[in-house]
Amino acid sequence: MLEGKISTLSKSALLLFAAFGLIFIFQITVMQDATILKEKFKQIFAISQWSWDFQANSTPIITCNRSNVRFDICTMSTPTLLDQTSLTLFTLNPHTRTKPHINMKIKPYTLKSDENAMQSVREMTLTSSPPNSSCGVTHHNPALIFSARGYNGNFYHEINDIFIPLFITINSLFTNQDVILVVVDGPTWWYEKYGELLSTFSPNHKIIDPKNLTTTHCFPSATIGLIKHGPMTIDPTLMLPYHKTKTLLDFHAFLESAYIKNDTSLTYRDDKGKPLLTLVSRKGKSRKLLNEEEVIKLAKDVGFNVRVLDHSKRLMVPDVYQLIHSSHVLLGVHGAGLTNLMFLRQGSVLVQVVPLGLDSFSSVCYGKPTKPLGLEYVEYKVEANESSLAWEHGADSLMIKDPEAYIDGKWNNLKIYLGEQNVKINLIRFRKCLMEAYEKAKIFMNNTSYVTD
Repeated sequence: MLEGKISTLSKSALLLFAAFGLIFIFQITVMQDATILKEKFKQIFAISQWSWDFQANSTPIITCNRSNVRFDICTMSTPTLLDQTSLTLFTLNPHTRTKPHINMKIKPYTLKSDENAMQSVREMTLTSSPPNSSCGVTHHNPALIFSARGYNGNFYHEINDIFIPLFITINSLFTNQDVILVVVDGPTWWYEKYGELLSTFSPNHKIIDPKNLTTTHCFPSATIGLIKHGPMTIDPTLMLPYHKTKTLLDFHAFLESAYIKNDTSLTYRDDKGKPLLTLVSRKGKSRKLLNEEEVIKLAKDVGFNVRVLDHSKRLMVPDVYQLIHSSHVLLGVHGAGLTNLMFLRQGSVLVQVVPLGLDSFSSVCYGKPTKPLGLEYVEYKVEANESSLAWEHGADSLMIKDPEAYIDGKWNNLKIYLGEQNVKINLIRFRKCLMEAYEKAKIFMNNTSYVTD
């Protein structure tokens, strides 16, 4: 009888032990899977570490990552209230009321390591402490919040630091999901300039700017900050989900959807078979083409129909888009105006005049993007006797003889080449460059149908 009871107890103990063993194995497996998933997200976003803040129910309420050199990004996974006056986001989940409260800060702009750019970007507070007010307006779609300050006003930075990252973020985190854009400190002129583009990102909602609000707004969740892969680039290996990866060419197509509607009339002029060359004219204090009129005459002699794009005039983006989109060649000295390459058709030609000391900048900003965009690229490197720096500092100075050694990683030295240099092109040398661009443009024309106006 005693042996029977012991036997029964042993069986019960074995069953209990086995049950605990299965639970333990299950926990280890889940933890491993979670770790693998977390590692995958690190790879996708090029992020080395997420900081997770858990409350008593083990739910991540506010998550922030600050390890990427380009951007910070935070998420608030529960219903969120935006206080427009203090730029504070409050969690509304009652489970978040346990103390200590979470308080985090973020400047939602993609140049976080650039002190000059970040000076004008206002800081936002994310907190789990209770708000002082209730929801004035309740939305049913998540918010994506970012700043429109920094280097806003420079066309390159508007595209590179705001709109390409916005495209990446929406296609990574909000695939097939309606999102409301909350733009912090967007200037009035900026909304007017990019109205068509912004409405294409969020076609079903008005853009919200906290400075224009008179009451609080609430969202089911919020993402603060934008994802950036690098200068003028979209890395498809970092996009999520993998089966719907995006490239710079997809962003190009997105721009086309914003600026070419069903009722948009585009005419590609056939001026007696001449390719259309658009010259970007710089009117600032630096990197001006001093013999611009002579270059225009030379381009006409080579066989181009030439138009001049002057960004100093107040031009609407849709008009600029149509001008560039109808061009076969875009020509200009390295500068923000060459960002218009995003408006060129595949097969068109970019001709970049590279000033002294700016080889690397020119390649990264405009040379390399031509390949994923399907553009032809022609580069003209300015020689010492074509740079105003040589006239001022002498051809034998280190600044002229060896720009790389002179710069030596110092931003103040690099700024001399960016901000104090103009160019006067050698027309004999430049003719060869234009002839190459002409041949490429003719090939493009032969593969393109025209509408003559």
